[in-house]
Amino acid sequence: MSHSLLQIDSLTKSFGDLLLFRDISFGIAEGDKIGLIARNGSGKTTLLNIIAEKENYDNGRVVFRNGVRFAYLEQSPQYDPALTVLEACFSADNETVKLIARYEEMLSAHDQSGLDELLLQMDLLKAWDYEQRIKQILSQLRITDFHQKMGELSGGQVKRVALANVLISEPELLIMDEPTNHLDLEMVEWLEEYLNRNRMSLLMVTHDRYFLDRICTQILEIDEKQLFSYKGNFSYYLEKREERIAAQNTEVDRARNLMRKELDWMRRQPQARGTKAKSRIDAFYSLEEKAQRHREEESVRLAARGSYIGKKIFEAKHVTKRFGDIRITDDFNYIFSRYEKMGIVGNNGTGKSTFVKMLLGKEMPDSGGFEIGETVQFGYYSQEGLHFDEQMKVIDVVQNIAEVIDLGNGSKLTASQFLQHFLFPPEKQHNFVYKLSGGEKRRLYLCTVLITNPNFLVLDEPTNDLDIITLNILEEYLTGFKGCLIVVSHDRYFMDKVVDHLLVFHGEATIQDFPGNYTQYREWKADEQKKEVEEQKTIRQETDPRKNKPLEEKKKLSFKEKREFDALEGEIELLETEKTRITESLSSGMLPPEELMEKSSRLSEIMDLIDEKTMRWLELSERA
Repeated sequence: MSHSLLQIDSLTKSFGDLLLFRDISFGIAEGDKIGLIARNGSGKTTLLNIIAEKENYDNGRVVFRNGVRFAYLEQSPQYDPALTVLEACFSADNETVKLIARYEEMLSAHDQSGLDELLLQMDLLKAWDYEQRIKQILSQLRITDFHQKMGELSGGQVKRVALANVLISEPELLIMDEPTNHLDLEMVEWLEEYLNRNRMSLLMVTHDRYFLDRICTQILEIDEKQLFSYKGNFSYYLEKREERIAAQNTEVDRARNLMRKELDWMRRQPQARGTKAKSRIDAFYSLEEKAQRHREEESVRLAARGSYIGKKIFEAKHVTKRFGDIRITDDFNYIFSRYEKMGIVGNNGTGKSTFVKMLLGKEMPDSGGFEIGETVQFGYYSQEGLHFDEQMKVIDVVQNIAEVIDLGNGSKLTASQFLQHFLFPPEKQHNFVYKLSGGEKRRLYLCTVLITNPNFLVLDEPTNDLDIITLNILEEYLTGFKGCLIVVSHDRYFMDKVVDHLLVFHGEATIQDFPGNYTQYREWKADEQKKEVEEQKTIRQETDPRKNKPLEEKKKLSFKEKREFDALEGEIELLETEKTRITESLSSGMLPPEELMEKSSRLSEIMDLIDEKTMRWLELSERA
């Protein structure tokens, strides 16, 4: 039976007259991996801050199990800029670091009272190799200069240091706010695998839908100030949420029909009403409230025509760019087609954003250049472009750019109507910018780019800090966008939906044009790596690299090893079958908590066994 780590009962939170959520309750047990979903401004980050004791709440209870170890990855972590990377890791607020600090104090004070107990605790938490383990995780997250000052790091690098800090602490409960922001695709996949193999419980906010689908066994959604729970992964949540919305809409329609009859009855009543009539009047007002509920359905149909764009878009001619020893492009040539939708992917530091800035004329190449068509009108959404007058109202920010947007066929939207499509209702439009959440500001910035009605959109990491509902609206907009598109993004789901081919930046000026989306690229890459492994294996079998002659003298398998080798293939196949069966069970959302915990634990064991037996099979196969 799984044990509860955290219980939240009847939690309510508001800021002044803005109510975020009311009377929400849920629990987190051992082995739970929970994704939290809501619109920007609905209180996701606030809820995480409340759990992490960084924010107060109005009513309710937040109760941790005694002694539970938890760690919190904030959306925008802060460190003393004077600290080095390693010093920042040793200043983290986790149990291991505290034990190390106490040990150092005891040594300096020559006070050994309680030392035996402290040494036992340090052994249990593997405190002796803490520095080595933190360096290993930092390296996997591509932070290699451990003595660099935190003030010299980019926002993305700071986030990765913070991520390393929470992972190294090996908590029982890990809480994360947008963990994939600023991670490139390889690191996102590394983190995905790490969390799947680890048995820690998890509560996270993320817009990465593949990440949610492959890791989470439960989805919580804050909607209309209430909490809804779905026992399953993201795909299961989408299915069940649709059923819930349909049921709600049916209920609202029924309430409206009943209200017509009640309204007629109310109008026919005399001013003096008896006790029985009063109860019916009270029911009428309750019915009226239900009937007036209006769901802002996220499935918005919006496709801007875009201004006319000619046949010539842009041509890259012999573009070369480097920063010191780092080569971005080297004699790069490319002709961009009309209505082309290109995705740009690659590891951080390979030059994706630099390439975009050269195209837009914001960065000059060392040689060569870009010829841009006369009709091209760029709309550019950048990672750094979020600059507003905080004292302006939301509607004024957009109206200062354009009063209307042309949808084609004589259809137009006013700035206010356009904002409503991107989930800014009229009351929110008249708020001051400083009252918006970080995600809402990102959404407003997106509106300021789109309302200029460009015919060539360039979006650099547009998915960071946007909620899933906004991403759905943006994806639909881009699918129907009658213009050209370049997207730089680490969001695999987003890329799969909106682009038709990729430019893959491999680093050192190596750029690959791949004719497909990101999932197709990953499948192709996995096949290529498999072929490469098989070729290397063939070369090793045929030739001894030291003597350059056939391996006639290699040690043959013993009788016992031959029997082991023959059995391994069948054992691996059985484990793979069991893994598939358990994965399907976990995704079904039908398992009780005890069985969910048991199967999650077994899945981790199976993955370790598959790795172990595969390595042994490879080892024996070289001598078979």
